[in-house]
Amino acid sequence: MDDLMPARPTLRQLQYFVAVAEHGAFGLAAKALAVSQPSLSKQLATMEEMLDVVLFERTSRRVHLTAMGAALLPRARAILQEVREFRAVARGARGPFGDRLSIGVLPSVGAYFMPIANRRLHRQYPQLRLAVQEGATVELLDRLRAGQLDVVIGSPGRDPDIVSHPLFEETLWACAAADDPLSAETGPIAIEALAGKPLLSLSAEFRLATIVERLAELAGAHVARDYQGGSLDAVRQMAVMGAGVAVLPSLYALAEAVRDPEFVIRRIDHPDAVHDIALLWRRASPLEADCRTLAADLIAVKADIRAARGARFD
Repeated sequence: MDDLMPARPTLRQLQYFVAVAEHGAFGLAAKALAVSQPSLSKQLATMEEMLDVVLFERTSRRVHLTAMGAALLPRARAILQEVREFRAVARGARGPFGDRLSIGVLPSVGAYFMPIANRRLHRQYPQLRLAVQEGATVELLDRLRAGQLDVVIGSPGRDPDIVSHPLFEETLWACAAADDPLSAETGPIAIEALAGKPLLSLSAEFRLATIVERLAELAGAHVARDYQGGSLDAVRQMAVMGAGVAVLPSLYALAEAVRDPEFVIRRIDHPDAVHDIALLWRRASPLEADCRTLAADLIAVKADIRAARGARFD
């Protein structure tokens, strides 16, 4: 009877299919999955033969999805995500998310928040392993919707399919060249002091850019169009070189000011000069209770960071 049943792709074959689609090369996908390239190629060839379809156009350097491959990719991702969530629910008694959490974070969160969060979460859930991916807000949310991430720590949005749980607010700080009058003092700065100045920010893929646009409008300033960076370090360096005033979120700005006492930053004293950070997950996820537990843990992490920083920047 079993011989008469139609063949079907295995979860491993689906995993290989998604990996090759994302990496654009068999070798890179095999390396990411820690398997041999011949094994991966054979499994995908078997899957194509089984389904009687061609999933990839193969060239000497890259592989590209065929129309059928592109149509099947989101379904493969959804199946793999369902299996991961199924396993996580089954292992729920061992702690939130079972033994693995795939989490997307903004670069500033990854560098200045996650090291402390990792230590705290490891103490509470020793079996939990975090797979952390950094990126811009738009990119991270696309990965979340596609099932490539379990949760995201980033800027909240208005997507009805994504749940947003507030974690904390980052205040925004100004940084200018040493000879700029803004650098002559260290106290909070009124937004009017930014009038007429070019403001430097991250590129539009980050929601911080939208906040800086709003602050520029309120201040009678303008956002510098000749440079919009993907790195807060780069934005800071452009400001130090006199290209404008950098607007930096507190996770980055305060950590760097503690590390370098000569780094002059001033808090922008305005109610709109804040960057909200939230924990985001798919509304359809069966792991909502785990996500809310994680949110409480992350809120405690931010309290730890604030306490460790001391009163200098309060």
